[in-house]
Parts: sequence; C-alpha cells; structure tokens
Amino acid sequence: METEIILSANDVVDYVKNEVKQYDILEISYNMVYVPGEVLDIEEDEEDESLNLTLQLMGELLNDTVHLDLTQIKDDILEIRHTNTDDELVIIVIEETLK
Repeated sequence: METEIILSANDVVDYVKNEVKQYDILEISYNMVYVPGEVLDIEEDEEDESLNLTLQLMGELLNDTVHLDLTQIKDDILEIRHTNTDDELVIIVIEETLK
C-alpha cells in the first residue's frame, strides 16, 4: 500500500519521532543528496533539540553507516519515502517544495 502525505519541515521531525521504528527503510532526499538506508537507531535529545538517525546505507557501491541530525537538515528535505516492516510505503512531500 502506498500513501502520500504533505507535511511541513517541522512536522516531518514529529512524523519520524512517532512513526519510524528500528529496521524501517527511509529514503531521504535533501538538498542535492539522496540517502537510502535501514534505520538502525533513533535518538532524541530534547536538551539540544535534535533527532539523530543512524542509517545503514543501501547501495551498490557504498554500504556504510551514517548519522544524520534530522533537525539540522529538515529545511533542506524535499521528500522522504518511509517503508515500514509491514512493507507499507508512505511518501512524505515537504510543503515548501510544492511552491
């Protein structure tokens, strides 16, 4: 099943906090970067107002672990494709990119 939702940059952070779980697949397109990976860890630091993702990249040439602070890149995100462990796909389009 495929669902498309439109969110603001701030709402994307809340969506990831509440809906994304370990071992889900996230494909994040931001700025001029495409990061497809399996979620290994999500850490929220309320004191620093950060949401840190650890992803195992999925690629033909590069299979490495990366760390992203979603709150730092949220304004540059164009789209996120979230596939959960039930193989449900949610495509998140950022509101500002539709203008």
